[in-house]
Amino acid sequence: MPLKLHVIICSTRPGRVGPHVARWFHGVARQHQAFDAELVDLADFNLPVFDEPHHPSLRRYQHDHTKAWSASVEAADAFVFVTPEYNFNPSPAFVNAVNYLFSEWAHKPAGLVSYGGVSGGLRAAQAEKLLLTAVSVMPIPEGVSIHRVAQQLGEQGFAPAEHHDKAARAMLDELARWAGALKVMRSPAG
Repeated sequence: MPLKLHVIICSTRPGRVGPHVARWFHGVARQHQAFDAELVDLADFNLPVFDEPHHPSLRRYQHDHTKAWSASVEAADAFVFVTPEYNFNPSPAFVNAVNYLFSEWAHKPAGLVSYGGVSGGLRAAQAEKLLLTAVSVMPIPEGVSIHRVAQQLGEQGFAPAEHHDKAARAMLDELARWAGALKVMRSPAG
């Protein structure tokens, strides 16, 4: 049975690039034998700045948006975050979404597809890895970095170079290894 992979669009702002990059990566992930890949858009959850009255570790959610986000994260065995860089940092929507939950994230691996200007979102990706480890997500070293993303957008969306496809496949191979091992760890007998 394939592992459930959520490819998450981490930008929610109008005019965002994330959906273009995410559709490309989702297509690559759907071809990978190890995964049942689903495209997830943070904008669809409409998460306000964290507004739950109880700590996320208690899972006593009061709001429908939190319950829906919890169910989505809980269903996944692994994540790929398609993430921009804002002022050398992660998207505020990404940080907020991670902080909404706690145990739903635990013992699952994550890969990062970062994009931006000359840095390709790498500074944001490094900060995201630190945040993810705080909720027991295992960010893998392999990733995809898309430099000067605006120059690679056309009428058909994001036009990847060969090295982007190669990096995506390598990241998915490693993510599958981690996801399989960590799924055993999450099982009742693990």
